[in-house]
Amino acid sequence: MYEVDEFLTVKIKKDLAPEEMLKVIFDYAARIANERRLDNLLMLMADMGREMIVADRCSVWLLDRAKNELYTTVAHGAPPLRLPSHHGLVGHAVSSGQPIFIDDAYTNVEFKPVLENGALKMDKQTGYRTKALMVIPFRNNEGEIMGAYQAINKLTEHEHFSQKDLEYLTLAASYAGKSLESALLTNEIEETQKEIIFTMGEIGESRSKETGNHVKRVAEYSFILAIGLGMSHEEAEMLRIASPMHDIGKVAIPDAVLKKPGKLDEEEFAVMKTHTTIGYGLLRNSHRQLLKTAAILAYEHHEKWNGKGYPRGIAGDDIHVYGRITAIADVFDALGSDRVYKKAWELDRILNLFKEERGQHFDPKVVDVFMEQLPQILKVRDQYSDANLEDEKK
Repeated sequence: MYEVDEFLTVKIKKDLAPEEMLKVIFDYAARIANERRLDNLLMLMADMGREMIVADRCSVWLLDRAKNELYTTVAHGAPPLRLPSHHGLVGHAVSSGQPIFIDDAYTNVEFKPVLENGALKMDKQTGYRTKALMVIPFRNNEGEIMGAYQAINKLTEHEHFSQKDLEYLTLAASYAGKSLESALLTNEIEETQKEIIFTMGEIGESRSKETGNHVKRVAEYSFILAIGLGMSHEEAEMLRIASPMHDIGKVAIPDAVLKKPGKLDEEEFAVMKTHTTIGYGLLRNSHRQLLKTAAILAYEHHEKWNGKGYPRGIAGDDIHVYGRITAIADVFDALGSDRVYKKAWELDRILNLFKEERGQHFDPKVVDVFMEQLPQILKVRDQYSDANLEDEKK
């Protein structure tokens, strides 16, 4: 088989020379070792497998034992897919623990029913021509199968995968299994942390009769603003994960103050303001970067650019950028939502306030980015509206 590009030119390739193979392995090994995001790691592994055996397409399938399914979020030329763990060539390889070679999908007899319902059916829909196929399961450190590599169409003149390709992809699969096991564990820990943080944030908000969607919206707004300000994806993601903790100190505020339907008097407001220092006190001693970020947010999200905020009355760049971002995200959501003490404001009224408070309450740069990103912010507001939350509960 050969690769055909969009201009219908034929590209026949050659197998890698030993020095070329070593270069590919060393290059990808270094990149994989430094990658922490699961989707990026899977793409690197798919790219490594494709280059090592000179295939047109390569995908990395993972076994979801809880759902008894195989899934791939990364597949060259195909969207993310899920299927029962015993279906398809990948399912057969995972179930048997043995690799599968097919020289021509259209003449193969052994796997004809599977191919007709899989690759050949997809070919009819896409116009792609599948010929050679190879599937190799990979295992974790305990020897349990955790997924499989699937390669499609050899791009050399011979057009089919060889025993040497099996050895190379088996090497890649072995490395993939060990790397993915570590990444999946990290991913599971991070997802658990996110769930705990959102739950704790919701506890703080629920005491003041605010919905769990408030913390979700503030998290998403904060992420959008962070990216707009030029932060890396990793730092913006850290802010998104930590932001639900900004009001965690409300757990210690008495109901008489927290749930009062009218305006707070001076004494009550003094009590309410302590939620910033209480939240900071709960989080500040952690050595985890995630909780350190949450501590900053809890402490500084009510500070103002002009120095008239609380609890410390710091101003300008002395306020951490995380606090400046969460301040506008939190105020936008608070003003646009019904609360026990007020009705939701109209969007135009909120935007006019932000223009007036640019350089007063809010960092001018953050206000400018907010205005630039308003369409995306409004999309998030609609997606996580309180009405949608009520529908989910029904």
